[in-house]
Amino acid sequence: MKQMLLALQFLTILPVKVRGEVSDMDLAGATIFFPLAGAIQGLLIAITGLAALQIFGPDVVSGIVIIAGLLTSGGFDMDGLIDTFDALAVKATGDQAIDVEKRLTVMKGSTIGAIGAITMAATLLMKYVLLNALFHSVPLNAALCLVFLMPAFSKWVTVPAMSHGIPARKDGLGRIFLDNVRPLHVFLSTFVVVALYLLVGRLYLFAAYGAKSVAFAGTILFGLYIFSLLSGHFCLRKFGGLTGDNFGAMTEISEILFLMAASAWLGNHI
Repeated sequence: MKQMLLALQFLTILPVKVRGEVSDMDLAGATIFFPLAGAIQGLLIAITGLAALQIFGPDVVSGIVIIAGLLTSGGFDMDGLIDTFDALAVKATGDQAIDVEKRLTVMKGSTIGAIGAITMAATLLMKYVLLNALFHSVPLNAALCLVFLMPAFSKWVTVPAMSHGIPARKDGLGRIFLDNVRPLHVFLSTFVVVALYLLVGRLYLFAAYGAKSVAFAGTILFGLYIFSLLSGHFCLRKFGGLTGDNFGAMTEISEILFLMAASAWLGNHI
């Protein structure tokens, strides 16, 4: 229960407070429940979307769903995306050590640069377009299920990266996760996200799509795992390792990938 509460505390704005001493292993263990914390966020978003659909059309509801996602996460992931891409915009000098240090300094800054602002706008636009397409191309129950599952998968993406990656900084929570998350945590968190998909899929997706929904789950899980590993490798080259901001960027990008896959794979259902 303690580790579950820690996952909620880190990933959402829900008023959860973990009392007592928290060890590094408690933090690492919380990653097992990252998908479940994402599912709770997804439930809030899906309920918001369902309520909004009683008043507005899918075009407006798509925007409301995006806002609900930002509010329930506190905007932390979007902030990480902005900081990461602002840092990537730093011009290279040819000296790897100097470039890495400059990027880490920019990432730690409190201002938003032009590239970060453009990235944020592009991300919000892509989410809006993809959500709108989803609401128009799949049955309502299926669309809401996918909205519910999206944060569960996107929160899970960071766990393999934590297991395989190294910290870019010697301090911060990111280092604690990167130093202590092990393959067992990845396996258990994967079990949780698969269980969530099977539970929701049995209620709505399997009836509408059958084997196609199972194939979608396997494909998106494998694709996001590869994305997680490639992101970690990319950040190793650019930042000397991974930071908390990088995890936020991975979460935001994986939501876009999830929606793209859902629209392409399931959106042709008639």
